Amino acid sequence: MLHRRSDDDSVPHAQHDAVMGTAELAERRLLGQIAARQLPAFEALYREYHPRLTRFLDRMTRRANLVDELLNDTMLVVWNRAERYNGQCKVSTWIFAIAYRKALKALERLDEPLEDDDADLRWSGEPGPEQQLGLQQLQLALQRALAALSTEQRAVVALTYFHGADYREIAQIVDCPVDTVKTRMFHARRRLKTLLGGRLEDWQ
Repeated sequence: MLHRRSDDDSVPHAQHDAVMGTAELAERRLLGQIAARQLPAFEALYREYHPRLTRFLDRMTRRANLVDELLNDTMLVVWNRAERYNGQCKVSTWIFAIAYRKALKALERLDEPLEDDDADLRWSGEPGPEQQLGLQQLQLALQRALAALSTEQRAVVALTYFHGADYREIAQIVDCPVDTVKTRMFHARRRLKTLLGGRLEDWQ
């Protein structure tokens, strides 16, 4: 098993598993199987992370045409380097860190203005017509406001609000101190508040 247990055997293995969480344990087992080159395990992990990475990469890069390529590049690294996972962070943190670095490198190669003509078409809720219009308008405003943030700020916002990561996990993903994550979030929220006004409270 990839996770190294503590030398303190006073905590029963079953209790340790319960604390860690069954989902995390399942993902760690999959990574162990992927390290052993078991393709079904990789396919299972790919299916699990495809929607999550798609949303993250889309929000971070603002370039829909890059998302599939970056997602596949990320999962290729997972396939080739699964044995390097050392269990010191969550599996999701490790994978999102790979995706973050892939996205940064891609964005460094591209410097054209960001455009997102299809942003208003992405809303997937099913409220009534009037409510749907209001939500679509809010969604479009959010898309435009997020596009106005720096790449680093956008990543922190996306990981916090759309993927439920805490500051410690985000720091591991983006490879910076926790205080830097907090600073980026502070400036991002201040920028979003300026751009969205009272709508920021509706989003939270």
